[in-house]
Amino acid sequence: MRADAPALAAEGLIRVGEAELHYRWIGPGPEDAPTIVMLHEGLGAVTTWRDFPDRLAEATGYGVFVYSRQGYGKSSPCALPRPLDYMTREAVDVVPPLLDAIGFRRGALLGHSDGGSIASVYCGRFDDARVEKLILLAPHFFNEDCCVASIAEINRIFEDGLRDKLERHHGDNVDCAFRGWADSWLHPDFLKWNIEADLAGVSVPTLVVQGRDDEYGTIAQIEAVRRHVSAPVTVAHLEDCGHSPFRDRPDATLDAIFAFLQS
Repeated sequence: MRADAPALAAEGLIRVGEAELHYRWIGPGPEDAPTIVMLHEGLGAVTTWRDFPDRLAEATGYGVFVYSRQGYGKSSPCALPRPLDYMTREAVDVVPPLLDAIGFRRGALLGHSDGGSIASVYCGRFDDARVEKLILLAPHFFNEDCCVASIAEINRIFEDGLRDKLERHHGDNVDCAFRGWADSWLHPDFLKWNIEADLAGVSVPTLVVQGRDDEYGTIAQIEAVRRHVSAPVTVAHLEDCGHSPFRDRPDATLDAIFAFLQS
């Protein structure tokens, strides 16, 4: 823990490098309980988690820190186009100083989709004893045809109603959020994107929660975790659930996380 890390307000902006990142902190601070740090999906932000962080804090007794990455929500804008290794850069360049800045002492990283990829890279590359467990909701470790097809369809309807919906969460950052995500995943070179090598460095117990109807990834993503992670891996493969378990099956997702943290 950084000695000069200040106590954070329940909501605000925190500076990491050149960016100011919008955050919420729910529940006890790091001096009183473990902390779950939540990393959002490719079109996510603080607000897209809805009430899930609050329910997570209430169910587990952990403090919960949720933030919008640069270019998302109320955080600073980003430059476009994003580099195709933007998830690795986030894990290496942003997550370490962010954890220090919030006074993180012990707990878990929880990432959804792109956020799960970022959390996995961080745990794979850094031997951080503060991170005791890793929770992945519908993560990606390599590109798949179904993912490209789903993003291509979303790209098609962006100017036909989706922009207005995303503006409610991202405001002036809507182009940073959408174009930075979609243009990266649809880039021809991104078909070769693969971070399985980083999974081999993950040495903390890991939970994977994935919907059986996930339109962005198949069971091959789960199999990659089982194949590469050296620590115990727990899987919750949920029925009647798409790419967002915390929205599609919130109770089942909370139950899986609670049991995993208690194990």
